Amino acid sequence: MYKKILVPIDLEQASSWERALPSAVAMCQAFGAELALMTVVPEFGMAVVGSFFPEGYETTMREGAAQALAKMAKDELPPGLAAQLEVGHGTIYHEIGRVAEVIGADLIVMASHRPELKDYLLGPNAARVVRHSPLSVMVVR
Repeated sequence: MYKKILVPIDLEQASSWERALPSAVAMCQAFGAELALMTVVPEFGMAVVGSFFPEGYETTMREGAAQALAKMAKDELPPGLAAQLEVGHGTIYHEIGRVAEVIGADLIVMASHRPELKDYLLGPNAARVVRHSPLSVMVVR
């Protein structure tokens, strides 16, 4: 049914993968699908903000995120299941969509945090991905 499943991960929030990743792994095993994990490094926004950070800081952040994602995958994935690892840079929901398209994903599996009044039902990034993605999106509570 699915050939490539993308799981966006917030490396600072285990809740972003504690339930979503096992669901994606089970689907990969059931369908013989490939797994891709991604995280997103935020951009600084205005150039004046970036000028407060040392030169090469964004590159260092991306490399650190890639290493942390690799460690997380090694620690959390079952033996024998490899994952393609991707680090996006920019706005979270835009990067999830961009990476999904680039890698040819046909399903996005992601977690949603406990809702607050302002984002009832889904977290703001999950809601945006669901609204804007041309792919199927499974939101795991």
